Amino acid sequence: MQVSNLAQNLHGSEIIKIAGEINELKKKGEQIANLTIGDFDSAIFPIPDKLQQLIIKAYEAHQTNYPPADGVLDLRESVSAFLKSRFGLEYNAQEILISGGSRPLIYAIYLALVNEGEKVVFPSPSWNNNHYCDLLKAEAVIVPTQPENNFMPTADDLRPHVKGAALLSLCSPLNPTGTMFSKEDLEAICDLVIEENKSRSKSEKPLYILYDQIYSQLTFGDHEHFNPVSLRPQLRDYVVFVDGSSKCFAATGVRVGWGFGPAPIINYMKAIVGHMGAWSPKPEQVAMAKFLKEDEAVGSYLTTFKQNIQKSLETLYHGFISLKEKGFAVDAITPMGAIYLTLQIDYSGKTTPAGQVLQTSTDINFYLIKEAQVALVPFSAFGADDDVNWFRASLGASTVAEIEAILPRIEAALARLV
Repeated sequence: MQVSNLAQNLHGSEIIKIAGEINELKKKGEQIANLTIGDFDSAIFPIPDKLQQLIIKAYEAHQTNYPPADGVLDLRESVSAFLKSRFGLEYNAQEILISGGSRPLIYAIYLALVNEGEKVVFPSPSWNNNHYCDLLKAEAVIVPTQPENNFMPTADDLRPHVKGAALLSLCSPLNPTGTMFSKEDLEAICDLVIEENKSRSKSEKPLYILYDQIYSQLTFGDHEHFNPVSLRPQLRDYVVFVDGSSKCFAATGVRVGWGFGPAPIINYMKAIVGHMGAWSPKPEQVAMAKFLKEDEAVGSYLTTFKQNIQKSLETLYHGFISLKEKGFAVDAITPMGAIYLTLQIDYSGKTTPAGQVLQTSTDINFYLIKEAQVALVPFSAFGADDDVNWFRASLGASTVAEIEAILPRIEAALARLV
């Protein structure tokens, strides 16, 4: 069958391959702890009660026609107030775009700012930047990061690559690692972008920043979220933010995302999202507009939600540190934000009881799926090399009891390797 070159050349998702393996084992009666999907089990982490009530009321009021192309005005004004109260960021309703989650926003930023063949710089590991570059036939410049810096890029990592680039794509807290920029590291990156843009002539396109902060409300302990515009206000014309309700309110299926940035760019993105038809449903927009104004309900939900997510993350973290202390070749990075824990399982070259030599992180992962009934995502799914034996564990769909039950199975499976 003849199809487009684009369709033929798209890379498949490694997460989908893992899901296929899990489904095959489930057909055989296996119970797999699936820590692969960046989503929530709504029975464990439901959306806020108040938000649910408001959504129901919006449907009862027949708010079911097309929404405005850039989003319901009341919601954009609520988002504006939310950004001001939470981050001290001042963006008016005309600088805010609503869409069906954050994915259309990210794609719209790429389409609005990047031409075929232009450079897009992003760290490895990171989520889906490589696929968006494929879609646009952009030049993906993948910058490896180090566990010593919690897999967050530094200005020194990025400096050799920003010359002539169209877009620098950053995320904090980071999917897949759950780690975050320090204030100093992000300031240095901001200064690098300012320096690069000063070197370009007025006829040249500036270097823009895509800043994905969809997990910004989910930070733990003393870890604080920072953003480029608050740190360097002179970057305001060059930063486009991706944000929304999906993660901070466990509302992935509600599909209300918001992007914000310079009005001219937002206007182009509005047209792109409109042509895609990637609007957020109007009832959910009407409900979210009212919910964001409920400061007490928002604050109460986030407090409890964050405590529960943090407890899950710390349970797995301490379990892996205990395994490390027992002499297993594993490690973990302290939970900082989001719903992810970064795990090292360094067993390349080891042989399974069936005689298979584990050569890559993917081999290790499939071994754990079969022998420990637990599925992770290797960083190779996020742009890292196959020999990088670090993994993402997503804990939005597991109870603490389920996480505690995973650990002995992992220990037993690793103990069987020689």
